[in-house]
Amino acid sequence: MSIHESGEMYLETIYVLNKKRGDIRSIDIANELGYTKPSISRAVGILKKNKYIEVDSGGVITLTGKGEQTASQIYERHALLTKFLMHLGVDAETADQDACRVEHVISQETFEKIKEELNKRSQA
Repeated sequence: MSIHESGEMYLETIYVLNKKRGDIRSIDIANELGYTKPSISRAVGILKKNKYIEVDSGGVITLTGKGEQTASQIYERHALLTKFLMHLGVDAETADQDACRVEHVISQETFEKIKEELNKRSQA
């Protein structure tokens, strides 16, 4: 089953928060994204049902192997697209915001071509 854009946003947020803080709970995601607790609860339930995350009895959320792999790919897209846009002269904040939108819709082929181009330029 493929994951929807909103699910990707939640997974990426869980991934980033986990790297920054370690243990995270639904409230941490709500605070980071500015969403309501019911919205977070629904998303967490869907991610759990689809085996992207696990939630322990204390409410601590951890990524499963599948979740970690998916989240790291989403994060790589975000980071690389941000870098690419900044390389084109877009300011950091705008590049980050635009990358966040583009990362969910760009084809794998286009992403790989951007990645190749950035790698060529960084080696030159």
